[in-house]
Amino acid sequence: MDYTGITALVTGASRGIGRASARELARRGAHVVPLARSADALDALAAEIRARHPVDVHPLAADLSTPDGPALVVRELAARGITIDLLINNAGAGTVGPFLHRPYGPQRATVDLNVHGLMALTHAIGGQMVARGRGGIINVSSTAAFQPMPYQAGYAATKAFVLSFTEALAHELRDSGVRVMAAHPGAVDTGFFDGTTAVMDPRVTDSPDRVAAKTLDDFARGRLNSYPGRPLHRAQTVVARFLPRATVVRATGAVNRRLGHHTATDA
Repeated sequence: MDYTGITALVTGASRGIGRASARELARRGAHVVPLARSADALDALAAEIRARHPVDVHPLAADLSTPDGPALVVRELAARGITIDLLINNAGAGTVGPFLHRPYGPQRATVDLNVHGLMALTHAIGGQMVARGRGGIINVSSTAAFQPMPYQAGYAATKAFVLSFTEALAHELRDSGVRVMAAHPGAVDTGFFDGTTAVMDPRVTDSPDRVAAKTLDDFARGRLNSYPGRPLHRAQTVVARFLPRATVVRATGAVNRRLGHHTATDA
């Protein structure tokens, strides 16, 4: 894909990988529709992009974790006359800590956003792409998709869904003119654990800018799966595919206990 002149919708664009993706797309000549809950953050991002690049920016504030959030986005795009050529489903959330010891509400919201929000936008906007015979969809998953993760049980399960869903959809659309790819970054410096006592090891985290650029490079090359983080992160996904599941879950649980995730609470 040549990104010049296309219009890309990027969800979760107020911070982290989403914000970096919006900036990188604009740098490559794409018009951008950054989407997030925070209108103020989106307006600041739009002003920054317009000052640096001669592209159109259409910020759109919405909450994809609500039942009608994705439909509201689709209606707003239609009202503005905006056609999406590339959909980047980046918005995501997750909780950390023992499942039964953490409030259920935030864990349900993780499923609503990571699964329902992604599926609903993909169905609506992907259908429009198929009708035109062209377009692209990037679903941001995670290396967490490749194994169960004790103390991040719900989050890892949603990312496993994204991986399976994306690969199946890519096969269904293989002759449609619409390409679909899953991106699997590892630990990224996005503030994912902000508001909790959990922390990431800075020695193995990647920058959002690097992950965003590598993801777009891989999509342009026609990849089905992108591993835009460090080689170590991809190697961990390979190992998890060959070991017995019981061994993998024990090992992952041990790693998360060493990181203190088994005692994580709200800060």
